[in-house]
Amino acid sequence: MSAVFEARGVEKSFPGVKALKGVSLSLETHSIHALLGENGAGKSTLIKIITGVHRPDGGALLLDGQPVSFGNPREAIANRIGVVHQERNLIGRFSVAENIHLEQIAGFLVKPVDYAALNAQAERWLEMLGLDIDPRTPVSRLSVAQMQMVEIAKALSSRSRVLLLDEPTASLTSNETDRLFSFLKKLRDGGASLVFVSHKLEEVQEICDRVTVLRDGENACPSRSMEGMGRQDIVRLMIGRAEREAPRRAEATQRRTAAPLLRLSGVSTALGHRDIDMEVRPGEIVGLYGLVGAGRTELAHCIIGQSAITAGTVEVAGAPVQISHVSEAIHQHGIGYVSEDRKGNGLVLAHSVLDNAGIAIWRRLAGRFGFLTDGRVREAVEPFITKLEVKTPSLSQTVGNLSGGNQQKISVAKWLAAGVRILIVDEPSVGIDIKTKAYLHDLLRELADAGTAVIVITSDMPEMIAVADRILVMDAYRLRGEVPNDGDYSRMSEAIMGLIHRAETAPGVAA
Repeated sequence: MSAVFEARGVEKSFPGVKALKGVSLSLETHSIHALLGENGAGKSTLIKIITGVHRPDGGALLLDGQPVSFGNPREAIANRIGVVHQERNLIGRFSVAENIHLEQIAGFLVKPVDYAALNAQAERWLEMLGLDIDPRTPVSRLSVAQMQMVEIAKALSSRSRVLLLDEPTASLTSNETDRLFSFLKKLRDGGASLVFVSHKLEEVQEICDRVTVLRDGENACPSRSMEGMGRQDIVRLMIGRAEREAPRRAEATQRRTAAPLLRLSGVSTALGHRDIDMEVRPGEIVGLYGLVGAGRTELAHCIIGQSAITAGTVEVAGAPVQISHVSEAIHQHGIGYVSEDRKGNGLVLAHSVLDNAGIAIWRRLAGRFGFLTDGRVREAVEPFITKLEVKTPSLSQTVGNLSGGNQQKISVAKWLAAGVRILIVDEPSVGIDIKTKAYLHDLLRELADAGTAVIVITSDMPEMIAVADRILVMDAYRLRGEVPNDGDYSRMSEAIMGLIHRAETAPGVAA
């Protein structure tokens, strides 16, 4: 089968780093092609070159066997090459329909917009993805997962013959992922060529026909069939060794009997939570699981003072508290929060790695007289930057110039350095590779072993079952039950989904 698109010997350098060193990729029609590699391996750079965001320093791009060169993303779109980037590129004050059809609107600036037709067209794309959203809704009102689905609908609406998807399922639940995969298979069967970038190897094995693996900016594996390749084969190509499976934490009586560091009693919030009772003890990793819209992230926002608690009590180390601001949560009560939206809330993209990793400890390091040096900050944060293997030319590198996975590492390193006593981690492994994911899980266990109370919010059920000591299940802004975690995936997943389905079919609860 002839290639519809090829990258041959592509080179690309940025200040202080050579991102791509002669990388090649060959895409066929009727194919879903996995592009794999660790964070910083060059995947996103290659995608940006293919879609006109960056120009290559060397090598060639060929479309239907003819050399092409894209000076900007609009030229790539004009050649029916579309992309869903890892970082969302939506305009918050615009409606869902306006965002989906932004390229078409931009092409007719002097022509009145037919909003009825625009909304109707957008609704069809949303229905295809199983997304029940009014197309007139401003994007700023959507959850992170809903924004991701709108980003996918936006790319699909351009009817691309080559479509690149960079971590498209990172913020999606398993149900949403299943719907997306069903649609992608229809696109493939219709003749499209799809590139699928993901660190979730179970998804890669489920949906992809072919694979290219990058390691340190080079081809570890040229474009080849997935047939006969097992998980460990892929892992060895990505990281040069087999995957390490961490042992489960041993039971500890002290964790079960210690006084809670964080306790919520009868909590209701301005966002719609009701009667939330929750305890997290020192040394515990408590999982908070639920489908999109369950209210998990929103509850975290209320705990740290970003949204209001309207009833009930919150206690930290046995003392009632009323947290009205995020800085109060951090500096007075030792509560840290790794946001699921690193771009919007977790990082200052225009600032350096050092600034971002150290921002939560500036006040502590400055001391009484407010004197702070980069050297003191560096000494505090560098061990965590090293442990998480952040790939950056230096700590002075602008965070916005790093890959999404390395940005996520920095957002985690910030709170590890802060040494908080209560840490809420929201979707901790979004966009990070399997090796870093294992390191991150080890760090969460180490923090808990040192006495930190950890809450993990994740839509990745295998991750939840791998790290949590016990799992609280949330649905429709209520806690529906608790599952003691014995590590057996089949039994745990059945128990978790059983609580959710019972809640959905209970009287007075919308299904």
